[in-house]
Amino acid sequence: MIYNTILKKYWGYDNFRGIQREIIDSIGAGRDTLGLMPTGGGKSIAFQVPALAREGLCIVITPLIALMKDQVANLRSRGIKATAIYSGMRTSDVVTALENCIFGGYKFLYISPERLTSELFLKKISKVNVTLITVDEAHCISQWGHDFRPAYREVGQLRTLFPGVPVLALTATATPDVVSDIQQQLGFATENCYSMSFERKNLVYVVRRTENKPQELLHILDRIPGSAIIYTLNRKKTKEICDFLVASGVTADYYHAGLSPESKDAKEEAWKSGRVRVMVSTNAFGMGIDKPDVRLVVHVDLPSSIESYFQEAGRAGRDGETAYAVTLLSRTDKQTVSRRLSDNYPPQDFIRSIYDEVCYYYSMALGDGLDCTFEFSLGDFCKQYRRPTLQTDSALRLLTRMGYIEYVEEMEYSSRVRFIVDKDNLFHFRGLPADYELLINALLRNYSGLFSDYVFIDERYLSRITKLSRHRMYEILVSLASKGLVAYAPSKKCPIITFTRRRVLGSDLRFTPEVYDERRAHFARRLESIVTYATAGDKCRSRVLLEYFGQKNAPSCNRCDVCVAARANTSDVQTSAQQNVNIPAVENLLADGELHPVEELAKLNLSRSNLESLLRHLCNEEKIEIIDNKVRLKK
Repeated sequence: MIYNTILKKYWGYDNFRGIQREIIDSIGAGRDTLGLMPTGGGKSIAFQVPALAREGLCIVITPLIALMKDQVANLRSRGIKATAIYSGMRTSDVVTALENCIFGGYKFLYISPERLTSELFLKKISKVNVTLITVDEAHCISQWGHDFRPAYREVGQLRTLFPGVPVLALTATATPDVVSDIQQQLGFATENCYSMSFERKNLVYVVRRTENKPQELLHILDRIPGSAIIYTLNRKKTKEICDFLVASGVTADYYHAGLSPESKDAKEEAWKSGRVRVMVSTNAFGMGIDKPDVRLVVHVDLPSSIESYFQEAGRAGRDGETAYAVTLLSRTDKQTVSRRLSDNYPPQDFIRSIYDEVCYYYSMALGDGLDCTFEFSLGDFCKQYRRPTLQTDSALRLLTRMGYIEYVEEMEYSSRVRFIVDKDNLFHFRGLPADYELLINALLRNYSGLFSDYVFIDERYLSRITKLSRHRMYEILVSLASKGLVAYAPSKKCPIITFTRRRVLGSDLRFTPEVYDERRAHFARRLESIVTYATAGDKCRSRVLLEYFGQKNAPSCNRCDVCVAARANTSDVQTSAQQNVNIPAVENLLADGELHPVEELAKLNLSRSNLESLLRHLCNEEKIEIIDNKVRLKK
């Protein structure tokens, strides 16, 4: 009963839902556990409740900084002590957080998988009383997962430090192969997986064929009211579609990974609050965003896997009400998808050339470079060496899997602030607006050393305590910098490359089958699966998705476009059969050639709708004529 007491105390619920209780009981018994819980299934409660029931700290490994910050804020709002360590924090702040964990100051510590490679972290965390290790987005640890991240393999470091501590792995999407691989990679003593059905009964899947996607998009938005997300594959198209919608009278905004954090926050807040109805985005938008009343998700472009599609489509209808997941399909989409194979797995000679050119880019001599880290501009590199962007990015990712470099696409550096004037002179400034004073006081109360050096600041935390938007804080800090009060370095995301081996010649690179050939073949099968989903017209869309994730004998949804069409065809066949039976009876009744009132045909025991259908059919066949609501055989 202790679990129910905790659930009621902190979340206000009387009962668990889905497979939450089974997972919690499994963890409570000390067993390694894998939970497959679709979006909206309540993953966080599955590890937070058992962690609160045990003495010690729960480590949560998650890939998104924004997501970990939001979860920490949510826990703190419930009176639960939690913290996070992420890139951009000062070493002293990291040490302080870890020492608080050592002395029992926190129940939850959120980290990114990359943190597991830090000697400082591993040294400090070894002294902590760790009671549970939670691996969120666990499909990332599998080489067959749709978002494989090598850093997730470092979870084994924690297993070595805490051999008796159970591991809970959680993911919303995983095929049977990925389920098996996750448990193997995490060192489960025995397989132990709990799975909710992937079926979303309130979600209606539709594939709409069209050669004019913008106009079809407008038609759909006109027919389905409420909040919507439109997914596309490239950044340029997000703005193009957004501009088209706005010009057509739809409140819309766009979102992609290349925007500044302030801009992202402002756009996200406008959409979540309802000021903006439609968000047009790449796959950078949606994960960790808890908006339950999304009524529509549209894919303007086919994603590269059913896993990605299912996760993105699943952001609709999390409140349990009817919602729609619509895919727009044109005649050229199949060819467009097939080109992604060469974009994601370029020829090996191309990869060898990219490796050599990266070494030239940094003037790296043969035998040098081990553990050297550099900021990297993909755009500048591709311009200098005249290389295609997509294939170059893929080559760098493959070189990372091969172990020659580590390419991190977006290393986040937090904003930094330093007061230029001393404390005495700061308070000589008069007439600053109230929100300026509010932010300055919040900085002084929450950060030390501001007058002697740059200090990293957490803008999300400052936004919560001041009630100022991050965009407004950005404007205030820029203004204070222009007045000569502060020096301000806004947050940025910068790709980096680290050489994990000494430089060799590109011709000497080794392509093992599991890194290149096998993964390329697996990616080709995933592309084929999403094309099959979109183009097949003879099988329930929901069944196709459920069977892909290993759910055998899945039921038809009776709501998708395929099911609706099948039902209409069946109805047409039944109507035709009924008509064939009733036509002789009608002809016999009208055999005298006279006009008969339509109501007289009611003695044939036909329903009104069937009678109307029959008369339309006979008229179309020119067998009867109707005059002033009277009918007779045509001469």
